[in-house]
Amino acid sequence: MSAEASRAPAIRMRGVVKTFGGVVANRDASLEVHQGEIHALVGENGAGKSTLMRVLAGLYAPDGGTVEVHGREVTGWKTTEAIAAGVGMVHQHFMLVPTLTVAENVVLGSEPTKGMTIDLHRAVLEVESLCKRCGLHVDPRARIADLTVGEAQRVEILKALYRGAKVLILDEPTAVLSPPEVQELWTVLRALRADGGTVVLITHKLDEVIAVSDNITVMRAGATVSQLATQGTTPRDIARAMVGRDVNLHLDAMGAVRHGTAHGAAATTAGAAPALRVHGLRVMSDRGTVAVNDLSLEIHPGEIVGIAGVEGNGQTELLEAIAGLRTWQSGRIQLGTHDCHGLSVRDRADYGLSHIPEDRHRRGLVLDYSIADNLILGRQHHFATRTGLDRSRIAANAAEQIQRFDIRPPIAHVPARALSGGNQQKIVIAREMGREFTVLLAAQPTRGVDVGAIEFIHEQLRAARNAGKGILLVSADLPEVLALSDRIAVMYGGRFVTILPAADCSAELLGPYMTGAAA
Repeated sequence: MSAEASRAPAIRMRGVVKTFGGVVANRDASLEVHQGEIHALVGENGAGKSTLMRVLAGLYAPDGGTVEVHGREVTGWKTTEAIAAGVGMVHQHFMLVPTLTVAENVVLGSEPTKGMTIDLHRAVLEVESLCKRCGLHVDPRARIADLTVGEAQRVEILKALYRGAKVLILDEPTAVLSPPEVQELWTVLRALRADGGTVVLITHKLDEVIAVSDNITVMRAGATVSQLATQGTTPRDIARAMVGRDVNLHLDAMGAVRHGTAHGAAATTAGAAPALRVHGLRVMSDRGTVAVNDLSLEIHPGEIVGIAGVEGNGQTELLEAIAGLRTWQSGRIQLGTHDCHGLSVRDRADYGLSHIPEDRHRRGLVLDYSIADNLILGRQHHFATRTGLDRSRIAANAAEQIQRFDIRPPIAHVPARALSGGNQQKIVIAREMGREFTVLLAAQPTRGVDVGAIEFIHEQLRAARNAGKGILLVSADLPEVLALSDRIAVMYGGRFVTILPAADCSAELLGPYMTGAAA
């Protein structure tokens, strides 16, 4: 490498343009990141962050502009070339083979061999060693299909590190990680930086930007609009640069985004019949273990009950059982006056149950369907005629929901696959909250969305609560649970170890319950 190349930034992208049909994803986008730096790339949903990074990783060829890595012109290079040069990208949506094990996914394409065959034993040992070094704990022998969302995210990170990534691009890596796992990831990233590695971190969590990054690039509407040094910058400064206006945030002492306080604002009517009642519920996991163990809960009209806890303690199985997506061994679920035993998902929806699933790709969307068609999924029978679907009503519904929930691009016929993760999430939220319901199951409702959208979604949840809806909120973001809930149930080992008024709760109080120390 020449002396000039050694002084060049690790990444230099100038004037990048990328379009998909009539949708402009990047227009005059630029980025400069130096070696040994953790650089945050932020912006609203649909600002073009992920597209720009996919250009860097060789997944997309730009329509204009230049890309350099360590002083070398690489505009339009292929993914294989990027990987060989030490550029690795951890995608927001998993690129894993569900039927293979963790170890098989991590080494896929770079498998260790023994003679003419793949050495799976060695692969397991190598992945175990990598897990220990990185603090990203997952069973190398487990099948991807049997993992929690959080465990699958760790596998994606391990894949990039296994291939020796020196420029590591992370697209919303902490969206499914618990607070201790986030801190472990920061340890990994700081170690990589200390070793001369370079990290580009895409995140909507402004406290993370402040905690771990050295510099910040802000994108808006596909273009780079601001470059900031993290030191001396506040979350409010970043939010203003992202959205172009002041965002109504409340920031706690740790910098975590808090969006107002729900405590004491609930419209719960004393003595009112529960909107949702769960009694003695026992649910099995996909692995055949007990995920929910003799659990009981009541949610009243005009109340948000938040579930706090490290992911993998039965939250997913609980909500899937209530939603009708998973059978249960024993116990009872009652929606208003209706016993849910034997009721289909459609029946429960018709009786007033809405469900925002934690995994929008697996449970919430058909990616190749249009925005308009995704906005009626599960409700097609309400838009049917004797001869088929009423396309004029579907278009009118799409126009209304796209405007109300600010889905971008606002083009009803665009497939959901073409949207950013945050705008895909808006489709799910618009469908589930844009109709009449009495009970809402909200699993990770703001996962992967920007600060402006978080503000809006929180306003929608509070408005629904104040209108007398019952809401069961599950979120890995403890500040979100604290900010929105009227009561908080801490789930550990498939049980509620405590249920407290939110006004009495704090992160310090709930932490020991979440880890089982106070169970």
